[in-house]
Amino acid sequence: MTNDADTMPIADYLAQGGKLTSPENVPPRYRGELLRLMSSFVDSELAGSAGFAAAINWAPGIKERIAASRITLEKADHAERVLNLMGTFGTDTRRYQQTHDWAARKDRDATVDPRRHGGDKRLSVFHYPLEGWTDAVVMNVLMGTATLHAVGELARSSYQPLAEVLREILPRERRHVELGIEGLERLARSDRDGARASAEYWLPRVAETFGPAQSERFDRQKEMGLRHTDNETLRQKWRAEADEILSSMELK
Repeated sequence: MTNDADTMPIADYLAQGGKLTSPENVPPRYRGELLRLMSSFVDSELAGSAGFAAAINWAPGIKERIAASRITLEKADHAERVLNLMGTFGTDTRRYQQTHDWAARKDRDATVDPRRHGGDKRLSVFHYPLEGWTDAVVMNVLMGTATLHAVGELARSSYQPLAEVLREILPRERRHVELGIEGLERLARSDRDGARASAEYWLPRVAETFGPAQSERFDRQKEMGLRHTDNETLRQKWRAEADEILSSMELK
């Protein structure tokens, strides 16, 4: 933390774009919101990795198998990086990894309240199961583009260690989307009807991951410099990008 933080209230320091650099600098309310953001990211990456692992054996060829393996591995690695930051706040990282069944899913047509995350804090979309290769590719593209917007937002966080880790993660998450788009282009030729049906299924479920349009939690996080762009703006940016991808392949 710079010396400015020692001469003004912490809320004013953060409101002016100040950065915090270690757990010792963090006030209790800030700590609570920061840990919530980090645990949601960790749980979603672990659940995403566990769910996508099955796609390795669904892959129609070696190239696709390598891509699925890479995504499965790197999402677990991303979770570990942010979980290690949580460890600096006293989280028992070893026990944390063993607390939940990250591969657990609800029924395909179950209703999952976006505000409810069950025993862990994964995003609601990761409570739904994948059904085959086409479904896995479509979900990866749609959720991957959403992740780029969400992680890009948190990469500007006022907690500098988190922002730095997420800036390192972003290029790999972007590559996951690129691999997905390559696979989706092939599916648009070989299984267009299946890809369209899958997109129709996943679009509303991915849209829910951005949270409610009006959010008191976002307002609090914005005051702390943890967030900057509201949920609805992020959702609309993602939807425009997703629509462009699907339209280019005649999958809308």
